[in-house]
Amino acid sequence: MSLPPGFLDELRNRTSMAQVAGRKVLWDNRKSQQGKGDMWGPCPFHHEKTASFHVDDRKGYYYCFGCHAKGDAISFVRETENVSFMEAVEILAQEAGMEVPKQDPRAQEKQDRRSLLADVMEQAVQFFRLQLQRGVAEEARKYLAKRGLKQGALERFEIGYAPAGWENLREGLKAKGVPMELMLAAGLVKKSDKGREPYDVFRDRIMFPIRDGRGKCIAFGGRAMDPNDNAKYLNSPETELFDKSRNLYNLRPAREASGKGAPLVVAEGYMDVIALSEAGFGASVAPLGTAVTEQQLQLMWRLSDEPIIALDGDKAGLRAAYRVIDLALPLLEAGKGLRFAVMPEGKDPDDLLRAEGPEAVKAVLDAAMPMVQLLWRQETEDKVFDSPERKAALDKQLRARISMIQDPSLRHHYGEDIKELRFQLFRGQRGGKAQSGGPRQEWKRRDWRAPPPPSSAVKASLLVSGGDEAEFQLREAVVLAAILCAPEVALEFEPQLELMPCRDPQSALIRDTILRCIGNEAVMRDRVAEAIGSEALESLLKARHLSVVPCIRRPGDAELSRLTVAEELAKMEAHRGWHTELSEAREDLEDRADEALTWRLAQAAQARAQAGRINDEDDTEFDVGPNGAHMDKEERSAFDSLLSQIRFDKSRR
Repeated sequence: MSLPPGFLDELRNRTSMAQVAGRKVLWDNRKSQQGKGDMWGPCPFHHEKTASFHVDDRKGYYYCFGCHAKGDAISFVRETENVSFMEAVEILAQEAGMEVPKQDPRAQEKQDRRSLLADVMEQAVQFFRLQLQRGVAEEARKYLAKRGLKQGALERFEIGYAPAGWENLREGLKAKGVPMELMLAAGLVKKSDKGREPYDVFRDRIMFPIRDGRGKCIAFGGRAMDPNDNAKYLNSPETELFDKSRNLYNLRPAREASGKGAPLVVAEGYMDVIALSEAGFGASVAPLGTAVTEQQLQLMWRLSDEPIIALDGDKAGLRAAYRVIDLALPLLEAGKGLRFAVMPEGKDPDDLLRAEGPEAVKAVLDAAMPMVQLLWRQETEDKVFDSPERKAALDKQLRARISMIQDPSLRHHYGEDIKELRFQLFRGQRGGKAQSGGPRQEWKRRDWRAPPPPSSAVKASLLVSGGDEAEFQLREAVVLAAILCAPEVALEFEPQLELMPCRDPQSALIRDTILRCIGNEAVMRDRVAEAIGSEALESLLKARHLSVVPCIRRPGDAELSRLTVAEELAKMEAHRGWHTELSEAREDLEDRADEALTWRLAQAAQARAQAGRINDEDDTEFDVGPNGAHMDKEERSAFDSLLSQIRFDKSRR
């Protein structure tokens, strides 16, 4: 909503920036001058120890010389409380004794109704808490004590009890003048199908109030005391206050704890959250009786860049985690991810806390795996990959999963990690075949004379000075330039482009732009020019090492570009394979060296050499002539024979 002119200025004038920030910052008295409103302390945004956070109370602004965070009281509340602009305005206005201007009549009427419903919910909270102290709740109190909940925890989480019976809450609220229509709208009572009066939704249940980010009670969760009850846990129905897909249990305390640096832990249920919070893991939340939704995931990311999903150590817990992966993949962004902590088999966080204490839970949380590892586990667990067909099926499935990630750079890094995990999985199989023996390869010796020493220009070239790294950069540049000369071939090489590491930042930017333009190739070259600049693109295509590439001299020749890209990608893959085998061989040499190992290195070297040869190259052996030119050995031998025959004929004459 728009606010009247001057309202925000008046709010800022009535608000002390130092007092607002003082709730989160411990001022350094040696450096601060309180009389002048010049305050210094550790920054609450990047959790430092030095006093680089400065508040000028007279001007009403703050600035951190460490992380460069800056703003006024409204922005400070927004950032530290994780609330919207209007919520921050309402918080400060209430403290300043100001009334936020009303919205249009209908909106205000709706807000007034929500306030009425929130008041009804608060009365229900008090009713349930009172019932927990009465004799009817003796079994409920025993259960809570058995679960390790002390009186302090019961009060902090406002746990209550809904007595058995059909009209206890209804009559209790009715006695306080609450209209039946509001009880129905708040989801506390339900209409009868038999024409009787509405009856209580919660009966013989331990009650957990569910509050929103501003601390207002919007719903309840109830845990059945009767073991034969069909629903062990029951939540309030969706109402004008409550949308279970957009809220989290324990949201407000978790947001505050997360703002202070505590890791955000996502558990399965209310008791897990309470147990974790009481054990020192204050930033703990839980979805509300359903699988995690997209809105809840976005809400988690507002609290923390990398929430930890705490899984129960059973198959149901893993299935729930796999559903979260499917939901999260299309939503991932750079810097926004998930980690997964798997509890010991058969235990949830509450069980582990009571059995082994907070340190055991901390160890599990500290060892939480990134999402890419759980994705790999999902696709490979309990499966055997002993044939090319099964390996290809795995590759296809993983490519399909990774393609759901929208960010090209993030998709590339997922591909790199998957590639490394795949290598580790198949490494033993490949190594086993090599060690079991194979045909020994007899190598044809080449009679090459040592080349002349390199010139100073050659020594200064990028390829010589940069080594293998420079070679990869040059080949990557050839691939990208070839595609830009015939954009229609990009689709054919999309998987390889996604996995191409691109050591050079400019090449990485070109690759990502090409990937984004697949399907709209007509604008690909223009988009690349926008991304890196027209001059940079022109310089790239005119570079010396590219000017000799045929497809770049003849732009638009799709077949020539396709062959060039395929050849360069094959060379890079062969080169990587050579280094992989070399690394494995070095490891094997630490234990033993044998003919099988030598054969492996020879095979890898041969593959690398063949990848760099044109198709019509053969195994011709050469000699070096007196003038330094290379000559076919067989042709020279034939030529020498011919000369001998000519000399013999002359001598006879």
